[in-house]
Amino acid sequence: MDFYGTIGPACAQPAILQHMVEAGMTGIRMNLSHGPLAAHTDWLAMIRAAGIRQLLIDLQGPELRIGTLAEPVALVEGSSVRLGSDGVPCPAALVQAAAPGQQLLLDDGKLLVQVTQHCRKPCVHRGARRHPAEPQKHCCTGPCGALAYLTEEDLQNLKIAKQCGVTGVMLPFVRGKADILALRHALEEAGAADIRIFAKIENMTGVRALPEFIHLVDEVVIARGDLGNAMPLWELPRCQKQLSAACRAAGVPFMVVTQMLDSMCTRAVPTRAEVSDIYNAVLDGAASVMLTGETAAGQYPMQAMEYLVRTAQTALA
Repeated sequence: MDFYGTIGPACAQPAILQHMVEAGMTGIRMNLSHGPLAAHTDWLAMIRAAGIRQLLIDLQGPELRIGTLAEPVALVEGSSVRLGSDGVPCPAALVQAAAPGQQLLLDDGKLLVQVTQHCRKPCVHRGARRHPAEPQKHCCTGPCGALAYLTEEDLQNLKIAKQCGVTGVMLPFVRGKADILALRHALEEAGAADIRIFAKIENMTGVRALPEFIHLVDEVVIARGDLGNAMPLWELPRCQKQLSAACRAAGVPFMVVTQMLDSMCTRAVPTRAEVSDIYNAVLDGAASVMLTGETAAGQYPMQAMEYLVRTAQTALA
């Protein structure tokens, strides 16, 4: 079984990465939504020095993110904020597509805003959950078909992936067979056909289309962050179980990811519910599990990896 962390400011130190490897980490993810592969030569050197042999890159894909902020913008229930060039920066496609009454989810649903006005200038939104708007956080609006699937940045990252030691590519928001074939073609063009493809299931389109592409990928990723925004949250466990069962039936490995040890971003010990979640994912047949913010930005990256590995190994015993 594989155990992945995510590299970020909290763990991008040689000693911490080495401790995570000693705790059982077998691979690491690099989120390219926060910068291109070429800009992380220091991280790549640390990964190699720590003896981490599996490096996954998580492409940007067709997702929308708010832009750079001078500082987080505090939003409270009932307050308003302008979204766009003279407010919170965001892609033009979002401003154009937003309509009054539409709800937008930011940062894995921690922030809910509703469009109250649309004009030629940026949209006006009203905060409905108390949480700061922070730079480069994902914004969930539902399908946005106008966006190209592989961005120019994605293609540039794929061109140098093999020489950077990348062993797997995580493809976000997979919609169907065509998305997998597009990535496969791009990897072949880059001379990197041997790099494994990890298909992230993050919306209902991907859930419904799984049978048509499941045999074209090396591993399916049950990415519960955005997937949990695509349905009432109480339905997410059932969806996870159904996806797990489909992968087992097809004989295709799958990964479970998102908020596995979320409380350990700020606490040295996880909740009982979190370790039970890891244990059950392994019993369901997961081939790998991954930590994201817990190791990238959390206060206890080494301890989080230790809890992840030990809990999974207990389930395997």
